[in-house]
Amino acid sequence: MSRVLLSGSLHDDGMAVFAARPDVEIVTMPDGDAATFAAMLPSADALLIRTALLPEQAIADADRLRVVSRHGVGYDNVPVAALTARGIPLALAVGANRDTVAEHVFYLVLSIAKHGPAYDRAVRQEAWNDRNLLKAFDIGGRSLLLIGFGRIGRSVARMAQAFSMRVFAFDAVVTAEEMAAAGVEHVADWRAFLPEADVVSLHVPLLPETDNMIGATELAAMKPDAILINAARGGLIDEAALVVALDEGRLAGAGIDTLRDEPPPAGSPLLGCERVILSPHLAGLTRESAARLSVYAARNILAALDGTLDPAVVVNPSVLAQ
Repeated sequence: MSRVLLSGSLHDDGMAVFAARPDVEIVTMPDGDAATFAAMLPSADALLIRTALLPEQAIADADRLRVVSRHGVGYDNVPVAALTARGIPLALAVGANRDTVAEHVFYLVLSIAKHGPAYDRAVRQEAWNDRNLLKAFDIGGRSLLLIGFGRIGRSVARMAQAFSMRVFAFDAVVTAEEMAAAGVEHVADWRAFLPEADVVSLHVPLLPETDNMIGATELAAMKPDAILINAARGGLIDEAALVVALDEGRLAGAGIDTLRDEPPPAGSPLLGCERVILSPHLAGLTRESAARLSVYAARNILAALDGTLDPAVVVNPSVLAQ
């Protein structure tokens, strides 16, 4: 019998996937600290992990481990190199929440463009005539720059087109022909295009080359009425530089779902910035997506145990040949 270790709670739909397999035993970790991983991972054939930090040493001692399955598509909390060195695939719940994240991107865009929080306060504070200030603006006909054109970026593009936006995208591994097929215009140099973009939405992983990719220079290049969205990974934006740009009125606003420090410290300047709309890293989390994520993550584990894991959902597919 194969033993599956669960780090974090799992939706009932995902548990049902496992329950249908009598050859699989489910063991739940009481917490996600390093000592618990070190004690429990060596006896597991598979690990389903949510947000806990997976220690490299625990992997080194996990001789039975055959797969790690992420309950999501990000994997900042998983040491991929250590898994690859041991020939262990890291599987992601690819596609489970792409439309969910894209919807959240547009929640942020529209909240800023329509001055949603400010007008809500106006009604509650009996400032009805604030409506005549004409602060809200349309997004139809405006340009959206997607930095990253993976599954989520493509979903955002489709929704943007429904709003009659012009969609542009940069992605180092997606061809102009692929983008054109989706009705999207290819951008070869995203920094050079910043002065043309009305909305900039980030859809890239946090890597050394993307750390603080939006800094003071990039913010200075953007339009004063542009919107910046980050529902990808914390650390992509220089948050101190963003606060300065927003406080000086050099952007219409920013929608931030992911922060470098989560949760942010009490003294974070972002918390006092009126031109930013924040959410607690939940762009991909809804009732529906939680169910899908659990099912996808569970299925990836069973597929790995059965030897049928799809390389398209694996971060380090080279290990499958081993």
